[in-house]
Parts: sequence; structure tokens; C-alpha cells
Amino acid sequence: MKTITDCVHNILRHQPFLEDALSRDIINFSSLAIDLRPQVEKIMRKPVKPGSIVMALRRYHPKQIKHIDNLRNLGDIVVRSGITEYTFLNSNTILTSQSNLLNSVKNETKAYFTYSSNFQESNILVTSSLKDIVEKHFKNETCISVADNLSSMSIALPEDNSKVIGLYFYIFRLLAYEGIPVFEVISTSNYFTLFLEKEHVNQAFLLMNEIKENR
Repeated sequence: MKTITDCVHNILRHQPFLEDALSRDIINFSSLAIDLRPQVEKIMRKPVKPGSIVMALRRYHPKQIKHIDNLRNLGDIVVRSGITEYTFLNSNTILTSQSNLLNSVKNETKAYFTYSSNFQESNILVTSSLKDIVEKHFKNETCISVADNLSSMSIALPEDNSKVIGLYFYIFRLLAYEGIPVFEVISTSNYFTLFLEKEHVNQAFLLMNEIKENR
């Protein structure tokens, strides 16, 4: 049988911002209990006293994420503007269309191009000057969406970044705190690229530089 403590702890585990604030001891338990009360009562299907929730909060001990010391080692940040994203529904001919596109842009050394795919969709991010070429080779494919006027911000990651716990969480948390929406993300072994609407890229750039300087 689920207890009030189980219910409260499960809610907190699924709200990392709230959990982080609790770990820093900057939240008033009584106020938080009142805020959580409707959720707890909905799950428990009965009235719950705020005092019971406060007791559950006092028993909660958030896991501490190891301090990330090597964010100072983030490398150069490269910003590009004028990027268009296409999303196509996968088909029997999608790989042929991709191959034809790659052949057409192989000599465009200064143009941006990246392609990714999952079991249902294929995604293309290109310099907007290549739009006509993309639409030519994918004219027989089903286009799900097109987004113009995007900017990319590529960040060189520190060594052994795959072993750093919380690296991406820390970056995304700061972006969310500042109200910066991330349109798309692409990550490779040593680089991490955010795609943003152009009105957010300057703020995001300043924030990434602050991470490097203040850690």
C-alpha cells in the first residue's frame, strides 16, 4: 500500500529543479507542502494534512550530484546562423534521397549539413542556402515539418566527458532557468550542438561563457 511518504518522494524524484532546491535547503517545507497537497491527495484519493506532507519532506534526502569541476574545460563555442531544419517521414526511398543530397553538397565546404534518423523520421539540418537542393532531392518524400531561421551553437566538450555525471543536466538546467527553449540537440563524442531560435542564441552564448568562467 502506498504511503504519503512514498507519494511525496516519488513526486520529488520526477521534479529535478525542485529536488535540487531541496538539496540546497532553500525551500520552506510548509509552503511546499501546501503546493504539493493537491497532487498528493489526487494520488492518495483522500484528504491529506499539510503536516503529513511536511513530515515526508523532512524524511527526503536528495541524491547529491558530484560537483562538476571540469566545466571550466569546455572548449571553443562556435555559433552559426541561417540554418533550416527538415523532418521527413521514413520511406523505402529515403536513403536514396539522402545519398543524392550528400553527393550534391560534398563540395560545399563552408555549408552546414547534418543528418540523423530514427525508426520513423529523418532529420536534416542545413545552411539555408541549401534549401533548394534539399527540396529537389526530397521532393517525393513526405515532409513533416520545416523550421527556418535557426542558429546553432557548438561547444567542444572536456576530455572524458562521457564519464562526467550531470554534465548535460547542468547545462539544460541553466538554460531552463533562463527560459531559453532548445529546438534541437546533436551530440558527438567531443562536441555538443544546440539549435535555437535566433532570438535566443545571444543569451545562450553568454550563459555558456558564464559556465566556463564561473565554475
